[in-house]
Amino acid sequence: MLASIRSCTVVGIDGVVVEVEVDVANGLPLFATVGLPDGAVRESRERVRAAIRNCGYEFPPRKITVNLAPADIRKEGTGFDLPIALGILAASELFKERDLSSTCIVGELSLDGKIRKISGVLSMVLAAADAGMSGILIPAENAAEASIAAAGINIYPVGYLPEVVEFLLGIIDIVPLRPHCLKDLQQYRICDVDFSDVRGQDHVKRALEIAACGSHNILMKGPPGSGKTMLARRLATILPEMTLDEIIETTKIYSIAGQQNGIQAVRPFRAPHHTISDAGLIGGGNTPRPGEVSMAHNGVLFLDELPEFKKHVLEVLRQPLEDETVTIARASLTLTFPARFVLVAAMNPCPCGFLGDSRDKCACNPAQIQRYESRISGPLLDRIDMHLDVPVVPVEEMRTRSGGESSVMIKERVDRARDIQRQRFAGSRKIYCNSQMGPKEIERYCALDDAGHLLLEKSVRKLGLSTRAYHRILKIARTIADMEGFAGITSANIAEAIQYRRFDRKPQSG
Repeated sequence: MLASIRSCTVVGIDGVVVEVEVDVANGLPLFATVGLPDGAVRESRERVRAAIRNCGYEFPPRKITVNLAPADIRKEGTGFDLPIALGILAASELFKERDLSSTCIVGELSLDGKIRKISGVLSMVLAAADAGMSGILIPAENAAEASIAAAGINIYPVGYLPEVVEFLLGIIDIVPLRPHCLKDLQQYRICDVDFSDVRGQDHVKRALEIAACGSHNILMKGPPGSGKTMLARRLATILPEMTLDEIIETTKIYSIAGQQNGIQAVRPFRAPHHTISDAGLIGGGNTPRPGEVSMAHNGVLFLDELPEFKKHVLEVLRQPLEDETVTIARASLTLTFPARFVLVAAMNPCPCGFLGDSRDKCACNPAQIQRYESRISGPLLDRIDMHLDVPVVPVEEMRTRSGGESSVMIKERVDRARDIQRQRFAGSRKIYCNSQMGPKEIERYCALDDAGHLLLEKSVRKLGLSTRAYHRILKIARTIADMEGFAGITSANIAEAIQYRRFDRKPQSG
């Protein structure tokens, strides 16, 4: 007898509905799975066999063929265990199959019939809803993340195989998940760091506030102990609250990567070590998985000790910094992952770290300093909007000064500036903040007066800035003007923006 159960798999970060066809026929005992299954799917036969028997059902000693359609898509993961088991029970007439064409079923089975959590459930729920299904059965452990999408489909959390069988027979009822609204998700925003912890460094705080307002990338250069890492970790605390779409996007990525058991309602802060590979940073593998740049989507990517990263690893950052996506091509498929983040990079001024530091004397010669700085290519440096020197805070200032403004106070100003940008780009689907403006938007929204034009032209000639750097100065100036509530850009805004391109100057030996 033949039974058909609808399930789901994940390709990239999106779910794809899969038809699980199970045929139980006369013949020698055999369990065959076809339809491009990976190793985890092929091994499901042992988990399914043990789970069915340990739950008190009879496993048919007959020829069992499982087909996963469409057959041209690679099937991965353990989420097919539950639909395969139900298909075998239905095809064996151990229970009467009801109409399941509008219900999707996913879940991994343990040997005792318990249903374990799987990766990518949120993507599967969204795919099932888009396919017009009325309900989906998921592992109870995945209920939190799935509840974000509960508004468009009935989501039934289940814990054991017998529970599912009784539900399909109509013996018991399962209450579907209550959908989460955006206000409900705010409880997940918990920040354990705050800008008030930082002593001094007012000019750096100002630059980070500008970066948060316009979503600009920033590079901090300073000696060890100057607070670069401490400042970077607090940037996420002043970014605007995540929208529901951003929460769904980010939770999907973390769920697929297997690094999330719940809702990702806090903007991510990712800080990979400098020994990371290009596949770890960008994503990859035989079947591509999201890398750190995608894990930082809608949040902050912090690269500490930037020159210590392998040069070819840094160079692969160019595309995501420009396009806000990562495209990975393999022989069988090409996948695109989102990668919209604020890059915060930090580096020492020289190999020993003490160039320009009043505490210790630099032991590096000019050639060593030049080799150290040349590890960061010009094209990559050109894509970083803001360059900043971070000096060491004197001990006396550490004792006498308070930390200053809290993250909440700074965030209020950031929210006001973002509201201005949200209204400005309301008609665009791809532009949300100033850093994303293209040439047309720059020409429209970054008009300068005569004084501003003259100042910018002189700076471009003196510093030898590229066209990209020229545009980035205009974007930063637009953000500064938004923070001050100006409709136009003043020469003072241009002057401050130019100061954040200081690493475009010719390097000076020390």
